[in-house]
Formats: sequence, C-alpha cells, structure tokens
Amino acid sequence: MAFKTDIEIAREAKKKPIMEIGAKLGIPQADLLPYGHDKAKVSQSFIDSLAGRPDGKLILVTAINPTPAGEGKTTTTVGLGDGLNRIGKKAVICIREASLGPNFGMKGGAAGGGMSQVVPMEDMNLHFTGDFHAITSAHNLLSAMIDNHIYWGNELKIDERRVVWRRVMDMNDRALRDIVVSLGGVSNGFPRQTGFDITVASEVMAILCLSKNLEDLQKRLGNIVVAYTRDKKPIYCRDIKADGAMTVLLKDAMQPNLVQTLENNPAFVHGGPFANIAHGCNSVIATQTALKLGEYVVTEAGFGADLGAEKFFDIKCRKAGLKPSAAVIVATVRAMKMNGGVAKADLGAENVEAVKKGCPNLGRHIGNVKGFGVPVVVAINHFYSDTDAEVQAVKDYVAAQGAEAILCKHWALGSAGIEDLAKKVVQLAESGSANFAPLYPDDMGLFQKIETIAKRIYHADEVLADKSIRDQLKTWEAAGYGNLPICMAKTQYSFTTDPNVRGAPTGHSVPVREVRLSAGAGFIVAICGEIMTMPGLPKVPSAEVIRLNDQGQIEGLF
Repeated sequence: MAFKTDIEIAREAKKKPIMEIGAKLGIPQADLLPYGHDKAKVSQSFIDSLAGRPDGKLILVTAINPTPAGEGKTTTTVGLGDGLNRIGKKAVICIREASLGPNFGMKGGAAGGGMSQVVPMEDMNLHFTGDFHAITSAHNLLSAMIDNHIYWGNELKIDERRVVWRRVMDMNDRALRDIVVSLGGVSNGFPRQTGFDITVASEVMAILCLSKNLEDLQKRLGNIVVAYTRDKKPIYCRDIKADGAMTVLLKDAMQPNLVQTLENNPAFVHGGPFANIAHGCNSVIATQTALKLGEYVVTEAGFGADLGAEKFFDIKCRKAGLKPSAAVIVATVRAMKMNGGVAKADLGAENVEAVKKGCPNLGRHIGNVKGFGVPVVVAINHFYSDTDAEVQAVKDYVAAQGAEAILCKHWALGSAGIEDLAKKVVQLAESGSANFAPLYPDDMGLFQKIETIAKRIYHADEVLADKSIRDQLKTWEAAGYGNLPICMAKTQYSFTTDPNVRGAPTGHSVPVREVRLSAGAGFIVAICGEIMTMPGLPKVPSAEVIRLNDQGQIEGLF
C-alpha cells in the first residue's frame, strides 16, 4: 500500500492564522508574539493574569518500552487532543520540542504522524522559535565564564579537577563526549578534561521546563553547582555571576509556543528534556497555562512509562503540584510481537501467540501506572497489517489486567479514528477515581529512593552502587539536598539496564555508574548502565536523506 509521508501530509495542511488559534483559547492578539503566521509565543503577563482560574483535567499519554517497530506516542497524544475536541470538549495539547540530534540521527521528529500531527511540522523539527539555541547559548555562556574566572586569577579557588559543568550542543556527536580543553599555551587557559552533553540533557533545559516564571528561572540558574574547591565546597552559578546574563538569553525561550494540529486545534510545544537522561516532559509553564485555558489538557512523557511517566509523576507533578486525572498507555500489535520474540522483518505476518507472549511488557506498565493512583486505559495504535485476532488478543490481555484496550485509527483518520478513546478518557477523568500520589516521600533517603524506583518500577532485585556513590549521596543529604527526587538515566528499551532484554524481566540488578546533582533543576540524576548523555549518530543517519527538492521544499524529515 502506498501512503503519503508525514511531511507530505503536513505540507497539505490547511493552517489557520495563529491569532485565530489563540482566539479559540481567549488569548488576545496583543499577548501573542508571532513567529511568522503559524506560530507564536504567549506573553508572561497574560499567563500571570490566569492565576485565579480553575484548572482543567490533566491527561498523561505514555507508552510501553519503545521498539524499532514504533509505538506512536506523540501521534496518539495529538490524535487524542483532536478527538476530545471532536466530541465537544475544549482540549489543549502540550508536547515537547524536537531535538536536532535525533532528527538527523535515528529517532526522527516529534510532531506526531499521519493525520494526527502538529504543524508547521518542518519548523517544529528544525529551529522552531529558537528556544534550544537560547538554552545552548545560556549553558555555554556559563561554561565560558567558569573557565574565564579560573584564567583571571581564580578568586573563588575552584579546583580545576572538580569543574562539573560540561558544555552542550544540540546534535549527536560521540567525538565530543570526552575531550581536553585549553590546549595551546598560556593564553588559552589551563588544560583540563571535560566533555559535551546534548542540549536536551542540559540542566538549563530541565530548569526552564520546571520554572514558574523568570524570577524562579533566575533563582534556579543561580543554584546550579558548577564546581568545587579543593576542600570540596560547592561553587554555584551565582558565585560566577552568570545567572543574570543567562536569564536574559532565556527571556523569550521561557514563553510557551502556541501552534496547531492538522485539525486546527491548539497545541503548546515547549521545552524538550530527554526522558532517558533527563525528566522527559514539556514545560510546567505550558502545562499550567493550558490547564487554565482548556477543559482537558493532553500531554505526554517521553519513552516508556518506566522512564517518562515515572518522572512525570515523581518530578514534574510533585514539584508543580499537578494532579493527573487519567493516563493512556500506547501500545501496538507490532511491538507486542517484537516483545514476543518476532524479528522486525517478520512483523507483517499474523502471529497471535507472539502477541500474547509480548503482552507482559504492557501489563507491567499498566500495573506501574495504577500504582500511582491514576486510572489507566490502553490505546492500541492501529497499523494496517494488524489482524482482528491479534488486536483481540491485546484487548483480552488488558481486560485481565483490570483495564480496557481501545483500537485507535487516528493515524489514518485523524480525530474520527479515536473517538472511542476520547470518550473513555472523559469517563475515567470525570469519575473522580484518580487518587494520585508519588512513588516515594520527599524525606526518604536518596539511595532508598533509587532502590524504590528500581524495585517497584523496574522490578529489580537490587541496586549496585560503589561506596563512593553511596557516600556522595550521603554528602548531598548532609548538605540539604536529601529531599530532592531522583531522575534515573537509563536505557529506554528495557526495564533492565540492558537494551536487549525485552518483555517484563525480573531478578535483575540496576548498576548505578554515576550520580549528578542538579541543584537548580531540583533533582539528583542517577546514571545507570551504559547510558550516554551525548548520543552518537547511527551508521546510516537520517541526515543522509534530508534535503531540499527542486521546489525548495524539505524532503526526508519524518
């Protein structure tokens, strides 16, 4: 069967002027800062004016562990937002911005797909409104000011061996993971070992996504720990006097971006921390603004529920005081077959037994999300090769788990293909059955928090960590950071730290290789297994097929 590509569909979109989309939400034209005709930022003054309004209902879209077969989480998020509007609810979509690294690497874009997309798709997947460039610049300004401070006498007595602030860029580049800077003589400074992370792993990204306003943003930036002295006293960003200038660079990036779906429904696209190395949710300010403007807000958390949903609940909801009303777990028949041991090349053939064998991965996620006190429904994202028997096998399995699975055809049909899910979400959200609570209390010890996530979410037997890591956590507790939540940096492909282990494994261990303090963002990062904070490009990167055609249109984005 021949299908139009996502970019071909997006190119045919009948977009409305962004001022009309804003008017749907009651945003005055004067409070929209337009970037062309189809995207705009919302002013902080308008956002501040919404403070007294009641909140709408918050719906989280999450998923099973991603497979090469593809799950379509963002596509389902966009489709559900359109579907809720179709059945008469005033719904707003909140998703993350796309990183250039995955766009030109392997994962592709982050604007949805088929008939459930956010547009302008090309802009969203490239430079958009410049937010990521601003974050990159602010981050690297701090890096430059640290080295400059050391060069001009090092008044703060920074131990050059203990500078913990790395540099960032928004591209996958393995050559920059571990580097030496300041070679070339006295005029270039003092040589030291450092490295680059990808921009979406930057603490500045996490801070922007968790800040309430510019004042909160500057305070959090000032709290970033950038280095230590020889006697291990922390040096903060505010000690380097970089927080003010960084806030200036981030002034516009802090304002949420308003765009639209193919069906001309409003969508906020703002922020983009990775879910396997950061907290994986769009910005708090966009979500809270949407909750004041709509009856329903549909948002997503990155990768599978073991990473994105756990961090959404334990970090974003905890820190922002959000209370989700329902959760949707996206699964596909193809992914169930892959979890059941079928090779990607054989996914087109019916294999009900493999579907049944792969379903425990979905079951694990259902149980985990229910454990947060949030009612769950499963969205089966339909592929044309799915058979009735395979779909029924998933429905039967999910029913046995005490939930319902609904077949969704939004990729092909837009909102018309997802009405059943929209109605079920409304039923769950309005039943009042949500009794949300994070996984662990603030006052639990840091290592115990890591163990709680590993045992209750990953179903591991134990956490492996050297004495130096446990001692570091105790030092942070003594310094007043013990109440922070944990942000697990782990492979997205498995409940274990081995990306090749599919299904719902038990009896495994979670090795913690390193811990990092994100004092500004307000969490501790636990880096597990072989996860990288600077990805590399695959053998055949997507960049090889991205180009301009004879009409000057972009080809190859997906």
